[in-house]
Amino acid sequence: MLEEDRPEKFPLDAEHLPEVVDNGTRVLWPEPSGNRTLRVVGTDGATESLGEIDVVLPLLHGMHGEDGAIQGYFEVLDIPYAGCGITDSAICLDKHFTKLALTAAGIAVAPGITIRRSQWSAEPDRWREDIARLGPVVFVKPTSAGSSVGVSRVVDGEGLDDALEVAFAEYDRVLVETQVEGREIEVGVLAGRGGAAPRASLPGEVVLTTRSFYDFEGKYLGGDGVEIVCPADVDDVLVDRLRKTAVSAFEAVDGRGLARVDFFVTPAGDLVVNELNTMPGFTPISMFPKCWIASGLSYGELITELVEAGLQR
Repeated sequence: MLEEDRPEKFPLDAEHLPEVVDNGTRVLWPEPSGNRTLRVVGTDGATESLGEIDVVLPLLHGMHGEDGAIQGYFEVLDIPYAGCGITDSAICLDKHFTKLALTAAGIAVAPGITIRRSQWSAEPDRWREDIARLGPVVFVKPTSAGSSVGVSRVVDGEGLDDALEVAFAEYDRVLVETQVEGREIEVGVLAGRGGAAPRASLPGEVVLTTRSFYDFEGKYLGGDGVEIVCPADVDDVLVDRLRKTAVSAFEAVDGRGLARVDFFVTPAGDLVVNELNTMPGFTPISMFPKCWIASGLSYGELITELVEAGLQR
């Protein structure tokens, strides 16, 4: 393993997660189609140049960072940026519209229903009946969030109301999905350059040992009960199917930069796409960089690929 790829260089402490504290300074972004100098106004009112922006690498999750908002801002400012664009970012952060796009492309997704807060408040009994028809185990999640924030697993309706409130606290639309039994396999996708087709990494697998699902702690804090196996122990035929379907899913949402495509592989061998993440985790325990490292692209080379693609675009 290269020194730059060693996980111990990038520890995350659950008790001391990174915070952005207002220190009184303000950033001045460049004006559109002008000088690309980034400046900062200090607490004393003095303005300091931080240099010219070549390209932005927006490693941001969730609302405003992964939903097309910051991408649109960079478009207005005429600043090159890496990663996905406005449309694919917006589609993929909203699980409801992701399912619509994938279904239209003939790609299998988990059965589910979307509920607005106003609908739940007006007819809770009707929605409980619809949810019961999805099966004994369902997942309740805000349609627009990310990183498994606000997601709950509900068995036989126990705690459904509380799970919906947790999800509604994040967004006013909630997706309730049937639990799909199968292996959790993930594939990284990078957009093609110079007219080339997108390319997919080797697949990795999320193996749950004691956790009921892959939650925030398991994803970002190295919590017990989860193993990340990369490359996944699957045969060559399944690898080929996963990579081709991952590229098809990427194209279905008009992918422009990168994505991690998350699958369930059922015991019957069916591929069900759970979601696409247009700015997946980049910690050393995260699947996306692990998949590309296993595919022969180091962590540094992966970042270089994204930056160079952003500059070319």
